Amino acid sequence: MNTIRRLVMRACATLVILSAAIAAPQTARSEAVVGSPAPQFTAKDSTGKEISLNAYKGKVVVLEWFNPNCPFVKKFYKNGDMQKIQQDLGAKGVIWLTVSSSAPGKSGHLTTTQAETTRADLGMKSSALVLDESGAIGKAYGARTTPHTFVIAADGTLAYAGAIDSESSTDSDDIAGAKNYVVAAATNLLANKAVETSSTEPYGCSVKY
Repeated sequence: MNTIRRLVMRACATLVILSAAIAAPQTARSEAVVGSPAPQFTAKDSTGKEISLNAYKGKVVVLEWFNPNCPFVKKFYKNGDMQKIQQDLGAKGVIWLTVSSSAPGKSGHLTTTQAETTRADLGMKSSALVLDESGAIGKAYGARTTPHTFVIAADGTLAYAGAIDSESSTDSDDIAGAKNYVVAAATNLLANKAVETSSTEPYGCSVKY
């Protein structure tokens, strides 16, 4: 009887372990899904101002993950390409939020003062440089690289997630001939059209959580 009891208990324990293993990935998965409501967040920007995504409902919003030390990020900023995209879409009413999720002590981490200096030095034209040193925003979206980009429709639905463009290189000469997925998605949304490419594989440096 004791042998049977031990076998039953062992079988039950195995089932519990298997159930946990199956459930774990589903519980851990928190990244945003295209077609679903974009995760809400509130955080401080480089000026100390509180930024809330909910405040921009009714606007097309772009989220751009940023690390000033990343060569893939430098590719877009060194000749003003990213700044021009930010400015052009901003002129059309798009809210562009640059997000820094590097943790303290990790590459790309920015204090408020450093963030403002970086913003000025690069001549950034985004609506705000959001500081996410806890990584909460980045993890909610599943941001994996810099620059990993997301475009949110005016109704708050995530409409695009992935690479900023089609050329996964660090060469700024490749920008002109690449398809910019963010510009295409934002432009379609502004024209009340469907986003043709809603998801791509992001490229760049890993986000330093």
